[in-house]
Amino acid sequence: MEPRESWAALAAGGVAGVCVDLILFPLDTVKTRLQSPQGFRKAGGFRGIYAGVPSTVIGSFPNAAAFFITYENVKSVLPHGSSPYLSPATHMVAASLGEVVACLIRVPSEVVKQRAQVSPSSSTLRILSHTLYHEGIQGLYRGYKSTVLREIPFSLVQFPLWESLKDLWSWKQGHVVDSWQSAVCGAFAGGFAAAVTTPLDVAKTRIMLAKAGSSNARGNVLAALGGIWRTQGLPGLFAGVVPRMAAISLGGFIFLGTYEKTRQLLL
Repeated sequence: MEPRESWAALAAGGVAGVCVDLILFPLDTVKTRLQSPQGFRKAGGFRGIYAGVPSTVIGSFPNAAAFFITYENVKSVLPHGSSPYLSPATHMVAASLGEVVACLIRVPSEVVKQRAQVSPSSSTLRILSHTLYHEGIQGLYRGYKSTVLREIPFSLVQFPLWESLKDLWSWKQGHVVDSWQSAVCGAFAGGFAAAVTTPLDVAKTRIMLAKAGSSNARGNVLAALGGIWRTQGLPGLFAGVVPRMAAISLGGFIFLGTYEKTRQLLL
């Protein structure tokens, strides 16, 4: 991959990430509060809907940039295009490695953001200080494994589906898809991936919000899923599925469309 292409991927990914995270932040707050163990009302309801946004502002650009520069570089070194069966596998591997790298930046930001979302009366800085004082740096990485376990299946569904939909649309119309068409494909791919991975998202939220020393704080995803199933059943596992699908469908439209457009402008 040429240096210019790497810089374009980094810049385009960062711009796309900031746009989508800030525009859809209120929906993300609603989803987090629906998934929180104390329930939607006690977690703040519709009050302080932008609680935790400073954490997102700081983490969004480097997180998205890290994902896309990894994704594009891995795609460029893996064999692809020679077989219709090999191309989806290449996108899956590239997306998975992209998520592992991006989560190193995303998880600390996500921990602080989610704790602020369910404690709207506390500032982001206060929550960051409290987490570091009581749990140390490992407290900021609480839920790293559960986040990776959520993001990899999500990417395994979203990115191959996005690439396949773009290829199909390009073939139907006889030329490469425009940015808005790429965005539509991203919305469908994101919404579907969001729905099927919601239980993993609920488990991740419970782990990040768990009190230090509790069973969920250990970060065991299967134990968290089992606890949710026993106490709340299927509705608990799919808590927040509607705002999650709405946010990620809109997010897929904005994120992937902005990424394609910004990358085209830079190349």
